[in-house]
Amino acid sequence: MSSAAPFVLDAPLNILYQDQHLVAVDKPSGMLVHRSFLDKHETVFVMQSLRDQIGQHVFPVHRLDRPTSGVLLFALSADVARLLGQQQENQLWRKYYLAVVRGFLTQGGELDYPLKEELDKIADKFSRDDKAPQHAISRYQPLQQVELPIPVSKYPAARYSLVALQPLTGRKHQLRRHLAHLRHPIVGDTSHGDGKHNALFKQHFNCRRLMLVAKQLQLPHPVTGEPLCLSAGLNGLEPLFANFGWPTAEAYYQQQFAALFTEKT
Repeated sequence: MSSAAPFVLDAPLNILYQDQHLVAVDKPSGMLVHRSFLDKHETVFVMQSLRDQIGQHVFPVHRLDRPTSGVLLFALSADVARLLGQQQENQLWRKYYLAVVRGFLTQGGELDYPLKEELDKIADKFSRDDKAPQHAISRYQPLQQVELPIPVSKYPAARYSLVALQPLTGRKHQLRRHLAHLRHPIVGDTSHGDGKHNALFKQHFNCRRLMLVAKQLQLPHPVTGEPLCLSAGLNGLEPLFANFGWPTAEAYYQQQFAALFTEKT
């Protein structure tokens, strides 16, 4: 069971897109998508909050981890939910993330590194733990860097990179685990990250969240076929980015995703 303080939603959810078939929101970091017996103390969830906000039942079609912020899409009918599920099976979605990681990541690439399924001790207690690692591929590209005159561990300064990411598969905690494998763990990751750097961000920047943002989701509209590009904000990270001298404008990130993650032929 989680020991984190209950999430408080102090404003309506930011709706990024809505029509008669779909609704997309910018999920805040720390908010659960739906009820879970693993977090019995939680009383606020995206599904129920969005349902009450728009006065209509919503159908989840994908998820984001609790500490991750960004684009979260819901269907407004079971039929549309089914169509969106088929799109994902056919790999028609394109997802792009931003992460702040430890160290200077100087070159981009594509990591093909299988991941053993992560099982929860309670929720998955009847699941087999001897399955072979699952195929997992992530693409990554460095965008910005910063060196802070703050000693950490044995080093006189702390270095961080802003990284653009595209998961080509959808394994649990894939981006977090892949970046940890590259020895550039995401700041704020309490499961796969570096506690000293997590503590630095808490102490010096009052930043207690996972530094991972589901920034953009591209997909064909499941009914009309028109291309959709749904973009989330930085979820309160704008002052930190500005302090580091990093861009905060949406146009910059759209341009970077388009330039860095061209489709393979």
